[in-house]
Amino acid sequence: MINIILKLFSFIFFITFFLNTYSHSDEIDKYKLIKMYKNVRCLVCQSQSIYESNSDFSQSAKKMILEKVKAGQSEAEIYDFLESKYGEWIILKPSFNFKNLILWTFPYIIFFIGGFFLFLYIRKRRFN
Repeated sequence: MINIILKLFSFIFFITFFLNTYSHSDEIDKYKLIKMYKNVRCLVCQSQSIYESNSDFSQSAKKMILEKVKAGQSEAEIYDFLESKYGEWIILKPSFNFKNLILWTFPYIIFFIGGFFLFLYIRKRRFN
């Protein structure tokens, strides 16, 4: 009798483990998809991501991204495809590369140059 109960318990445990593992892998894909949807700009309503938009473009872009994820493509490959088709502007959070190095560093350069000239101006007025 105890042997039957132990076998039944182990069977229920393995079925529960299998179902939890299967549903957990689906949740990871959903989070990955949502992250990607939030990082792709809708071309119709330009201030929104395709996750927030209900336009035809965003619906077709969501389907295309889902198909590419199911085909086994990585996030970087999908972003590269979108950039090659629509340009770098479609990605809401652009990557740091040599092309946009000036855009990322320009505010800091201006800040330090302005601070340097302010330092020189205050120093000149103090000693005169």
